[in-house]
Amino acid sequence: MTEPLLSVRDLSVAFHQGGQTSLAVDHVSFDIARGEVVALVGESGSGKSVSANSILKLLPYPSASHPSGQILFQGRDLLNASDAELRAVRGNDITMIFQEPMTSLNPLHTIEQQIAEILELHGKLTGAAARARILELLNQVGIREPEKRLKAYPHELSGGQRQRVMIAMALANRPELLIADEPTTALDVTVQAQILELLADLKREHGMSMLFITHDLDIVRKFADRVCVMTKGRIVETGPVEAIFTNPQHDYTRHLLASEPKGEPPAADATKPVVIEGANVKVWFPIKAGFLRRVVDHVKAVDEVSVKLRAGQTLGIVGESGSGKTTLGLALTRLISSQGRIAFAGSDINQYSFKAMRPLRRHMQIVFQDPYGSLSPRMSIADIVAEGLLVHEPSLSADERDARVADALEEVGLDPMTRWRYPHEFSGGQRQRVAIARAMVLKPRFVMLDEPTSALDKSVQAQVVDLLRDLQARHDLAYLFISHDLKVVKALANDIVVMRNGKVVEQGPAAEIFANPRDPYTQKLLAAAFDLSVVRTAAKA
Repeated sequence: MTEPLLSVRDLSVAFHQGGQTSLAVDHVSFDIARGEVVALVGESGSGKSVSANSILKLLPYPSASHPSGQILFQGRDLLNASDAELRAVRGNDITMIFQEPMTSLNPLHTIEQQIAEILELHGKLTGAAARARILELLNQVGIREPEKRLKAYPHELSGGQRQRVMIAMALANRPELLIADEPTTALDVTVQAQILELLADLKREHGMSMLFITHDLDIVRKFADRVCVMTKGRIVETGPVEAIFTNPQHDYTRHLLASEPKGEPPAADATKPVVIEGANVKVWFPIKAGFLRRVVDHVKAVDEVSVKLRAGQTLGIVGESGSGKTTLGLALTRLISSQGRIAFAGSDINQYSFKAMRPLRRHMQIVFQDPYGSLSPRMSIADIVAEGLLVHEPSLSADERDARVADALEEVGLDPMTRWRYPHEFSGGQRQRVAIARAMVLKPRFVMLDEPTSALDKSVQAQVVDLLRDLQARHDLAYLFISHDLKVVKALANDIVVMRNGKVVEQGPAAEIFANPRDPYTQKLLAAAFDLSVVRTAAKA
C-alpha cells in the first residue's frame, strides 16, 4: 500500500490554564492519501480546528501540548520538527485557509503586498511576474476587476471578498496539502461553487490533497472522498462519503445529517407599526486619481434602494458578495453616511448627529459577520455582553447586570459559567453566539443580523434560527437579516430584497420569490442554494 501523504496517529491535544488541564482532542487518527480530499466534520467545539492547527503547530504553545501522537508528513514527524523545518513547510508544502479572514489578513498591507510576500518568500517570484501571478489568482477565485483591488486593504473588502483573497494566498505556491478550515463560510452560493470547482481542478491537475473542515454537509457529499465525523474531541465514525451519508452507523452522525434550519417565518402583518424605513438610499464611494486626488468616478455600493420593515417581521437581504447587502444595513443603522431618507420609529434620522443617535443605539443592535473581529480579545465574555448595559442602563447594580448577562448567554445556548473566559477560548460558532447575546441583552426593537449563522454548523444554525424566531415573537423584534444562505433566509424572512451591484433586482414576499423567482439572477441564486450540483455543472461550462 502506498504511504499516505499525511498520517495523524493517536493525536491528543491538551490545554493548560489556571492550574487546570482540559483535553480538546483525544487520541485521534486519520490518513490523507495523495490527491485525496478528507472532510473533518462535527459541531463547533468538537476539536476539528484544533486537530488541523496541530499539523502546522499553530496552537498557542506552551499552554497547548500533545500528550500523545505523531503527525507524519512525507514520513517526517512535524510535531518534532524544528522551527526552521516548519517554516519551510508552512505556506509552501502545506498551506491553510483560515475560518476568519479579517483576523488572518494584515490590516496594514494591501492585498497585492500580502500575496506578493508569499510568492517572494517561497517561490522567489518578484516584479512583473509576481503581479501577473497575483492577478491570475484573484481572477481564479472570482474577484471582479482584480486590477482595481490590488491596492485595497482588507477593511475595504466584503467578508466574502476577504475570504477569496485568503484562498488565493493559500493556492499561490500550489501546495501538496491544503488545509481548508471552513473555506466557503463567508461566500455566497454561486462563488462557493466556483471555489469548489477551482479546488477540484487543482486537485486533478497537481495531485493536491486536502483536509476540508466544514459544517456544511452538502459540500462534503459533493466534494470529499472520505469523511471523519468528530465530537467531543474524538472521531466517532469514518469512511467513504457515500457510505457515511447513505448508511450512517453512529447516532451522532445521524444527528448531524438530520440537522437543518426548519420552520416558517411569522405571518406577515401589515397592521404592525413600521420600525425602520429607507427611501432611495444611496451610498457612493468616490474614486480619486491624479496628483490632486480629484474624484473621477464612484463605486455605487448602494444605489437608490428602498425598504420597509415592520415590528415582528424579518426582511431578508440576499445577493452575492459585494452586492451591497452589508453596506445597506450599515446605512440604515447610521454607521456610515448615506443619501436618501432613513426613518426609525417614524423619525427621520439620516441627519441626526452622533450625539443625537446615541440614545437610539440601544434599540438598534447589530450582530456582525465576523465574531472574532467584533469581540475584544482583552475583555471577558461577561464584560463584552455587559458593555451595552453599562452604557444604556447605568442604574443596574452589579448583581443585576451579571444576572442579565447570565440570562442572555443561557438564551443563546452557552453555559453562563463560561462568562469569565475570553473570546480566544471559544470556537467560531460559540463566539457568534456570544455576539448574539451581546445584541439581545438590551432587548432592542431592531436588530441587523449580518450573516449571523455563517460560522455555525448546521445543528447550531437550526438552534439559532429557532432562538431568533422565539425572541422575535416574545419581544416583537424587527430583523434585517443579511445572508447568502437562502435555506436560513427561507426559514426566517417574511420579505426578501435581492441585490446585485448595489441595485435591487427583485423584492417582495419571501414565499412568492422562493416559489416563482422572476429575475434570472434570482433564479441563479436559488438554483445554487438548493441544488449545488446545478451550479457546479454551470461552473465547468
